[in-house]
Amino acid sequence: MLELKQILDNPNEVIKRLIIKNFDAKEIVKTIIDTDKKHKNLLSEVEKNNSFINAASKKIGELFKAGKQSEAEEIKKEVSEKKEANKALNEELKTVEKTLFDALVKLPNLPHPSVPKGKSDADNKIIKTAKIKVNIPKEAVPHWELAQRYNLIDFELGNKITGAGFPVYTGKGAILQRSLIRFFLDEAAKAEYTEYIPPLMVNEDTAFGTGQLPDKEGQMYYMPADNFYMVPTAEVPLTNIYRNAIVDESELPVRMTAYTPCFRREAGSYGKDVRGLNRVHQFDKVEIVQIQHPDKSYDTLDEMVKYVEGLLMKLGLPYRIVRLCGGDVSFTSAITYDFEVYSAAQDKWLEVSSVSNFETFQSNRLKLRIKSKDSKKKILAHTLNGSALALPRILAALLENNQTSTGIRIPGILVPYTGFDIIRKNNHKK
Repeated sequence: MLELKQILDNPNEVIKRLIIKNFDAKEIVKTIIDTDKKHKNLLSEVEKNNSFINAASKKIGELFKAGKQSEAEEIKKEVSEKKEANKALNEELKTVEKTLFDALVKLPNLPHPSVPKGKSDADNKIIKTAKIKVNIPKEAVPHWELAQRYNLIDFELGNKITGAGFPVYTGKGAILQRSLIRFFLDEAAKAEYTEYIPPLMVNEDTAFGTGQLPDKEGQMYYMPADNFYMVPTAEVPLTNIYRNAIVDESELPVRMTAYTPCFRREAGSYGKDVRGLNRVHQFDKVEIVQIQHPDKSYDTLDEMVKYVEGLLMKLGLPYRIVRLCGGDVSFTSAITYDFEVYSAAQDKWLEVSSVSNFETFQSNRLKLRIKSKDSKKKILAHTLNGSALALPRILAALLENNQTSTGIRIPGILVPYTGFDIIRKNNHKK
């Protein structure tokens, strides 16, 4: 949520920058300015009435002491009227405050000045492509065929148990999946991220704090009996650990990581792009989150981008880094870098990570502040997160890019985790 002061101090700049996100903010900003003015006027009236009540209360006591009962009663009557007026004013204040809040939550985060204009992913900027050669046989097939051939993933069984988009990993497929999770968590630990195992369900306040509500409720699985949401990403519970918190500057940066299954409805997804692991409703992901001082958050963003890049290099996957344009960057993000891996058998790029700086957008909702060592003033923190990494498309690319005529090779970095270096045609059975 944008800070009210930021909007009031420079409304035209807010409107101008949100055009980059293809968001017309003129009417909402006008509503915010007008509502804030009304709010201030109402507060002023309440304060005037309170000032009168306080002064009159003292005066009434003096008049009674002086035996001027009739004058005291007259003032008591005025005090009673002011108190009744304040009741009505306070009710009106609640309505105005709700109107102001409802308008504020409709505004997306301001894009960073480096975010390019654009309307869709077609307008994103490729800023780096790693030239990693992939050799696959002429008879190479996509991962969903490999998964069936080697008994690694059973999509039909998932459909039977739950529905489309809920794959079942079996045998060496399950071992490879678990090995990737362990590898990603071990790498995060080396980078000094503290590991958490958070709940997989969150309440409404938590979903609001990181910006999933009210923007993404259609994408989240909801349990109305308890008013809980299944986590769409570990970013949500991790960042909310610091909701309503004051962090001492000496504790920064705060680094957190977690592995969780993630649940997304992906409403409207269909066609060839959702085959196999390309788009599922439940998937595994390791997330990294940082809380940082505003002066250092963009250095931290660069650090996180390099960290994710390092994971892909260790896995030997061809990748590219993309800076999202205004039309593709999320509601909550100020800037996002996507990582895509090349899936050789499909001949397409698959997104496997988003690394974002939210600046103060989330922390303003979370009331997450920093206590400076040099000042009594508390400032809003910057929050950042990244997928490190999302597993379905990583696994898809690993299977496709490492297939040979005799089996599927396992990247060397994963062999200590899997306990095998190849999945062969003659040893894939349960």
